[in-house]
Amino acid sequence: MNKISSAITGVFGYVPPYVLTNKELEGMVDTNEEWIVSRTGIKERRILKGENLGTSFMGIEAVKGLLEKTGTKPEEIDMLICATVTPDMPFPATANIIASEIGAVNAFGYDINAACSGFLYGLVTGSKFIESGSHKKVIVVGGDKMSSIIDYTDRTTCIIFGDGAGAVLLEPNSEGFGVLDSILLSDGAGAEYLHQKAGGSRKPASHETVDARQHFVYQEGQSVYKFAVTNMADVSARIMEQNGLVAEDIAWLVPHQANKRIIDATANRMGIGPEKVMLNIEKYGNTTAGTLPLCLWDYESQLNTGDLLVLSAFGGGFTWGAVLVRWGISNKS
Repeated sequence: MNKISSAITGVFGYVPPYVLTNKELEGMVDTNEEWIVSRTGIKERRILKGENLGTSFMGIEAVKGLLEKTGTKPEEIDMLICATVTPDMPFPATANIIASEIGAVNAFGYDINAACSGFLYGLVTGSKFIESGSHKKVIVVGGDKMSSIIDYTDRTTCIIFGDGAGAVLLEPNSEGFGVLDSILLSDGAGAEYLHQKAGGSRKPASHETVDARQHFVYQEGQSVYKFAVTNMADVSARIMEQNGLVAEDIAWLVPHQANKRIIDATANRMGIGPEKVMLNIEKYGNTTAGTLPLCLWDYESQLNTGDLLVLSAFGGGFTWGAVLVRWGISNKS
């Protein structure tokens, strides 16, 4: 009997219609187009606007599209995981809100918070339920409304982040497609360099925390960049070595879209040319847990059955990792 793997059988994404350009940011903070593009590769990002709209709104839209595209009924879903650092509320889980709104009445779900590595963590977690034989259809959503925790007077962070969400459907496969291997890592010592100071149980919201603007992303850019360049590149090369692969074997690197220089360093460490690197940072910015599924969604038409992909990410926490996937969806369908 062939081993059961967890294959990605569908992917869909959603980004809000509002486009925040570098030119618009020039009127908000002391920055300019050339500076932003040269250091990050970002030209614009999407922002979710509207009353009472949170991460679940984008997740719901992504999952609705996924179900329609794959011909899947909501009640067939066994499990739904949402990777996010911007849940609608501290509780209930945004995954539960999404499941309820789409009619996934037979699914259980929960959120995963691993920052920019969240989708990787969710993908591997969901895959284990498929591989065990206990679940047949698992949806993994990666999405963040980063605009809700960004200080638009802080030029070091407001230029980077945007809003968006993507979702994949996982199903059993016995033909060797799907998640083949993974390396997931974390180091809590990185918390001091990238975090949100207030709003949690250590420092609940108060007049003082709001006045001090402590409910926004804090990032010590140089330290984060240094850790990201080293660790994201190393783990991506390591998963290739672990599986006896060389650059020619890899069809695509699917990197977290945080900074083009980090992406370039990762590709160089793997020996992969730019023609094999998925890149959409210029139009979406860093959507945190949303970047990887949005890349798969954008590039799906260029993927072929059997392609080997390396998904790689680095995020606050610190969290980082790489996942090796053999693509099983025909782009002819």
